[in-house]
Amino acid sequence: MLEALHFEFMRNALLTGLLASITCGIVGTFVVVNRLAFLSGGIAHAAYGGIGLAFFFGLPYTLTTLGFALFTSVVMAAVTLKARYRSDTIVGVLWALGMALGVILLDLAPGYNVDLMSFLFGSILTVSKLDLSMMFVLCSVIVFVVAFLYNGLLAYSYDEQFAKVRGVSVTFLHFLLLAMIALSVVMIIRVVGLILVIALLTIAPYIAEGYSRSLRKMIVISMLLNSLFTLIGLWLSYTFNLTSGATIIMVAGSCFFLSLVLEGLRSKRGI
Repeated sequence: MLEALHFEFMRNALLTGLLASITCGIVGTFVVVNRLAFLSGGIAHAAYGGIGLAFFFGLPYTLTTLGFALFTSVVMAAVTLKARYRSDTIVGVLWALGMALGVILLDLAPGYNVDLMSFLFGSILTVSKLDLSMMFVLCSVIVFVVAFLYNGLLAYSYDEQFAKVRGVSVTFLHFLLLAMIALSVVMIIRVVGLILVIALLTIAPYIAEGYSRSLRKMIVISMLLNSLFTLIGLWLSYTFNLTSGATIIMVAGSCFFLSLVLEGLRSKRGI
Protein backbone atom coordinates (compact mmCIF):
# COMPACT_ATOMS: atom_id res chain seq x y z
CA MET A 1 0.00 0.00 0.00
CA LEU A 2 2.84 2.40 0.80
CA GLU A 3 4.24 2.20 -2.72
CA ALA A 4 0.77 3.10 -4.04
CA LEU A 5 1.04 6.47 -2.30
CA HIS A 6 3.67 7.48 -4.87
CA PHE A 7 0.76 7.94 -7.26
CA GLU A 8 -1.15 11.22 -6.96
CA PHE A 9 -4.53 9.58 -7.60
CA MET A 10 -3.97 7.22 -4.65
CA ARG A 11 -3.02 10.11 -2.35
CA ASN A 12 -6.15 11.96 -3.46
CA ALA A 13 -8.24 8.83 -2.91
CA LEU A 14 -6.84 8.38 0.60
CA LEU A 15 -7.46 12.00 1.58
CA THR A 16 -10.94 11.86 0.06
CA GLY A 17 -11.75 8.73 2.01
CA LEU A 18 -10.53 10.25 5.28
CA LEU A 19 -12.55 13.44 4.74
CA ALA A 20 -15.63 11.38 3.97
CA SER A 21 -14.94 9.26 7.07
CA ILE A 22 -14.88 12.32 9.30
CA THR A 23 -18.06 13.68 7.76
CA CYS A 24 -19.91 10.36 7.89
CA GLY A 25 -18.78 9.77 11.45
CA ILE A 26 -20.29 13.08 12.54
CA VAL A 27 -23.44 13.23 10.43
CA GLY A 28 -23.99 9.47 10.52
CA THR A 29 -24.14 9.57 14.32
CA PHE A 30 -27.12 11.94 14.15
CA VAL A 31 -28.67 9.83 11.38
CA VAL A 32 -28.54 6.71 13.57
CA VAL A 33 -29.58 8.40 16.82
CA ASN A 34 -32.53 10.18 15.16
CA ARG A 35 -33.44 7.18 12.97
CA LEU A 36 -33.10 9.10 9.71
CA ALA A 37 -31.64 6.33 7.55
CA PHE A 38 -34.66 6.23 5.23
CA LEU A 39 -34.65 10.00 4.83
CA SER A 40 -30.91 9.90 4.13
CA GLY A 41 -31.51 7.31 1.44
CA GLY A 42 -34.20 9.50 -0.07
CA ILE A 43 -31.88 12.51 -0.24
CA ALA A 44 -29.03 10.41 -1.63
CA HIS A 45 -30.99 8.85 -4.46
CA ALA A 46 -32.95 12.00 -5.28
CA ALA A 47 -29.58 13.76 -5.64
CA TYR A 48 -29.11 11.73 -8.83
CA GLY A 49 -31.41 14.28 -10.43
CA GLY A 50 -28.74 16.91 -9.73
CA ILE A 51 -26.15 14.80 -11.56
CA GLY A 52 -28.48 14.60 -14.56
CA LEU A 53 -29.05 18.37 -14.51
CA ALA A 54 -25.32 19.03 -14.36
CA PHE A 55 -24.50 16.95 -17.43
CA PHE A 56 -27.58 17.91 -19.45
CA PHE A 57 -27.05 21.67 -19.07
CA GLY A 58 -23.24 21.55 -18.87
CA LEU A 59 -23.15 22.91 -15.33
CA PRO A 60 -20.46 22.30 -12.68
CA TYR A 61 -21.07 18.79 -11.37
CA THR A 62 -20.36 19.32 -7.64
CA LEU A 63 -22.19 22.62 -7.22
CA THR A 64 -25.24 21.48 -9.21
CA THR A 65 -25.53 18.19 -7.34
CA LEU A 66 -25.03 20.00 -4.04
CA GLY A 67 -27.73 22.55 -4.86
CA PHE A 68 -30.20 19.88 -5.93
CA ALA A 69 -29.47 17.75 -2.85
CA LEU A 70 -29.98 20.76 -0.56
CA PHE A 71 -33.26 21.60 -2.30
CA THR A 72 -34.43 18.01 -1.90
CA SER A 73 -33.44 17.98 1.77
CA VAL A 74 -35.46 21.16 2.43
CA VAL A 75 -38.53 19.66 0.73
CA MET A 76 -38.20 16.42 2.69
CA ALA A 77 -37.67 18.30 5.96
CA ALA A 78 -40.85 20.29 5.35
CA VAL A 79 -42.78 17.14 4.44
CA THR A 80 -41.69 15.24 7.55
CA LEU A 81 -42.76 18.14 9.75
CA LYS A 82 -46.10 18.91 8.10
CA ALA A 83 -47.26 15.41 7.11
CA ARG A 84 -45.35 13.12 9.45
CA TYR A 85 -47.73 10.15 9.08
CA ARG A 86 -47.44 10.24 5.29
CA SER A 87 -43.80 11.24 5.14
CA ASP A 88 -42.44 7.80 4.27
CA THR A 89 -44.65 7.60 1.17
CA ILE A 90 -43.82 11.13 0.01
CA VAL A 91 -40.11 10.61 0.61
CA GLY A 92 -40.31 7.40 -1.41
CA VAL A 93 -41.95 9.26 -4.29
CA LEU A 94 -39.31 12.02 -4.22
CA TRP A 95 -36.61 9.33 -4.08
CA ALA A 96 -37.98 7.67 -7.23
CA LEU A 97 -38.61 10.93 -9.10
CA GLY A 98 -35.10 12.20 -8.43
CA MET A 99 -33.55 8.99 -9.72
CA ALA A 100 -35.83 8.94 -12.76
CA LEU A 101 -35.07 12.58 -13.59
CA GLY A 102 -31.35 11.92 -13.37
CA VAL A 103 -31.46 8.85 -15.60
CA ILE A 104 -33.58 10.58 -18.26
CA LEU A 105 -31.41 13.71 -18.34
CA LEU A 106 -28.26 11.60 -18.59
CA ASP A 107 -29.84 9.72 -21.51
CA LEU A 108 -30.58 13.05 -23.21
CA ALA A 109 -27.23 14.69 -22.38
CA PRO A 110 -25.86 15.91 -25.73
CA GLY A 111 -22.56 14.55 -27.00
CA TYR A 112 -21.51 12.85 -23.77
CA ASN A 113 -21.65 9.20 -22.85
CA VAL A 114 -21.89 9.33 -19.06
CA ASP A 115 -20.52 6.42 -17.07
CA LEU A 116 -23.49 5.68 -14.80
CA MET A 117 -21.57 3.09 -12.80
CA SER A 118 -19.13 5.69 -11.45
CA PHE A 119 -21.99 7.61 -9.84
CA LEU A 120 -23.86 4.55 -8.62
CA PHE A 121 -20.87 2.76 -7.10
CA GLY A 122 -18.29 5.52 -6.64
CA SER A 123 -15.11 6.65 -8.39
CA ILE A 124 -12.76 7.54 -5.56
CA LEU A 125 -9.66 6.94 -7.69
CA THR A 126 -10.69 9.69 -10.13
CA VAL A 127 -11.04 12.47 -7.55
CA SER A 128 -9.20 15.61 -8.64
CA LYS A 129 -7.51 18.26 -6.51
CA LEU A 130 -10.48 20.57 -7.15
CA ASP A 131 -12.91 17.90 -5.90
CA LEU A 132 -10.67 17.35 -2.90
CA SER A 133 -10.66 21.07 -2.10
CA MET A 134 -14.46 21.20 -2.31
CA MET A 135 -14.77 18.20 -0.03
CA PHE A 136 -12.40 19.79 2.49
CA VAL A 137 -14.57 22.92 2.56
CA LEU A 138 -17.78 20.90 3.01
CA CYS A 139 -16.22 18.80 5.75
CA SER A 140 -14.96 21.93 7.55
CA VAL A 141 -18.43 23.49 7.41
CA ILE A 142 -20.04 20.41 8.94
CA VAL A 143 -17.42 20.15 11.70
CA PHE A 144 -17.85 23.85 12.57
CA VAL A 145 -21.66 23.75 12.57
CA VAL A 146 -21.84 20.63 14.77
CA ALA A 147 -19.25 22.01 17.20
CA PHE A 148 -21.08 25.34 17.42
CA LEU A 149 -24.58 23.83 17.85
CA TYR A 150 -23.59 20.66 19.68
CA ASN A 151 -25.68 21.20 22.82
CA GLY A 152 -28.79 21.98 20.82
CA LEU A 153 -28.28 18.97 18.55
CA LEU A 154 -27.72 16.77 21.61
CA ALA A 155 -30.99 17.89 23.21
CA TYR A 156 -32.90 17.55 19.93
CA SER A 157 -31.54 14.06 19.27
CA TYR A 158 -32.45 12.51 22.63
CA ASP A 159 -35.47 14.48 23.88
CA GLU A 160 -37.28 16.73 21.43
CA GLN A 161 -39.83 17.94 23.99
CA PHE A 162 -37.09 18.82 26.48
CA ALA A 163 -35.28 20.71 23.72
CA LYS A 164 -38.40 22.77 23.03
CA VAL A 165 -38.78 23.59 26.73
CA ARG A 166 -35.16 24.74 26.82
CA GLY A 167 -35.90 27.12 23.95
CA VAL A 168 -34.07 25.13 21.27
CA SER A 169 -35.39 25.72 17.76
CA VAL A 170 -36.25 22.12 16.91
CA THR A 171 -37.61 23.03 13.47
CA PHE A 172 -34.39 24.81 12.53
CA LEU A 173 -32.25 21.90 13.72
CA HIS A 174 -34.40 19.44 11.76
CA PHE A 175 -33.85 21.41 8.53
CA LEU A 176 -30.17 21.88 9.38
CA LEU A 177 -29.60 18.18 10.02
CA LEU A 178 -31.13 17.16 6.69
CA ALA A 179 -29.07 19.86 4.96
CA MET A 180 -25.90 18.39 6.51
CA ILE A 181 -26.97 14.97 5.25
CA ALA A 182 -27.25 16.49 1.77
CA LEU A 183 -23.73 17.92 2.05
CA SER A 184 -22.43 14.54 3.18
CA VAL A 185 -24.16 12.74 0.32
CA VAL A 186 -22.44 14.92 -2.28
CA MET A 187 -19.09 14.00 -0.72
CA ILE A 188 -19.83 10.29 -0.41
CA ILE A 189 -20.96 9.94 -4.03
CA ARG A 190 -17.32 10.15 -5.09
CA VAL A 191 -16.27 7.53 -2.52
CA VAL A 192 -18.86 4.74 -2.63
CA GLY A 193 -21.59 6.03 -4.94
CA LEU A 194 -25.31 6.57 -4.42
CA ILE A 195 -26.19 2.90 -4.02
CA LEU A 196 -23.88 2.38 -1.04
CA VAL A 197 -24.11 5.81 0.56
CA ILE A 198 -26.35 4.74 3.45
CA ALA A 199 -23.89 2.05 4.50
CA LEU A 200 -21.09 4.54 5.10
CA LEU A 201 -23.46 6.83 7.02
CA THR A 202 -24.92 4.17 9.29
CA ILE A 203 -22.64 1.15 9.82
CA ALA A 204 -19.87 2.82 11.84
CA PRO A 205 -22.26 4.88 14.04
CA TYR A 206 -24.35 1.76 14.73
CA ILE A 207 -21.27 -0.14 15.88
CA ALA A 208 -20.02 2.86 17.86
CA GLU A 209 -23.35 3.24 19.66
CA GLY A 210 -22.80 -0.09 21.43
CA TYR A 211 -19.50 1.12 22.89
CA SER A 212 -20.44 4.70 23.75
CA ARG A 213 -22.03 6.36 26.75
CA SER A 214 -22.09 9.83 25.24
CA LEU A 215 -22.86 11.33 21.86
CA ARG A 216 -19.40 12.89 21.66
CA LYS A 217 -17.69 9.52 22.20
CA MET A 218 -19.98 7.93 19.61
CA ILE A 219 -18.95 10.54 17.03
CA VAL A 220 -15.24 9.97 17.68
CA ILE A 221 -15.52 6.18 17.46
CA SER A 222 -17.59 6.47 14.28
CA MET A 223 -14.96 8.65 12.62
CA LEU A 224 -12.18 6.24 13.61
CA LEU A 225 -14.13 3.20 12.38
CA ASN A 226 -14.97 4.85 9.04
CA SER A 227 -11.30 5.79 8.59
CA LEU A 228 -10.30 2.18 9.32
CA PHE A 229 -12.87 0.83 6.86
CA THR A 230 -11.60 3.23 4.20
CA LEU A 231 -7.93 2.40 4.71
CA ILE A 232 -8.49 -1.36 4.67
CA GLY A 233 -10.89 -1.10 1.74
CA LEU A 234 -8.47 0.94 -0.36
CA TRP A 235 -5.62 -1.46 0.46
CA LEU A 236 -7.70 -4.49 -0.56
CA SER A 237 -8.94 -2.82 -3.73
CA TYR A 238 -5.39 -1.87 -4.72
CA THR A 239 -3.96 -5.30 -3.87
CA PHE A 240 -6.65 -7.41 -5.56
CA ASN A 241 -7.76 -4.93 -8.27
CA LEU A 242 -11.29 -4.54 -6.89
CA THR A 243 -13.80 -1.70 -7.09
CA SER A 244 -12.77 0.60 -4.23
CA GLY A 245 -16.21 1.83 -3.12
CA ALA A 246 -17.74 -1.64 -2.96
CA THR A 247 -14.65 -3.01 -1.18
CA ILE A 248 -14.85 -0.32 1.50
CA ILE A 249 -18.50 -1.19 2.15
CA MET A 250 -17.75 -4.93 2.23
CA VAL A 251 -15.15 -4.26 4.94
CA ALA A 252 -17.65 -2.14 6.87
CA GLY A 253 -20.40 -4.74 6.44
CA SER A 254 -18.14 -7.54 7.66
CA CYS A 255 -17.29 -5.52 10.77
CA PHE A 256 -21.01 -4.82 11.27
CA PHE A 257 -21.87 -8.52 11.43
CA LEU A 258 -18.82 -9.21 13.57
CA SER A 259 -20.04 -6.57 16.02
CA LEU A 260 -23.46 -8.27 16.14
CA VAL A 261 -21.78 -11.58 17.01
CA LEU A 262 -19.67 -9.96 19.73
CA GLU A 263 -22.71 -8.15 21.08
CA GLY A 264 -24.58 -11.45 21.29
CA LEU A 265 -21.69 -13.09 23.13
CA ARG A 266 -21.51 -10.19 25.58
CA SER A 267 -25.24 -10.47 26.25
CA LYS A 268 -24.99 -14.20 26.97
CA ARG A 269 -22.17 -13.61 29.42
CA GLY A 270 -24.04 -10.78 31.04
CA ILE A 271 -21.27 -8.26 30.37
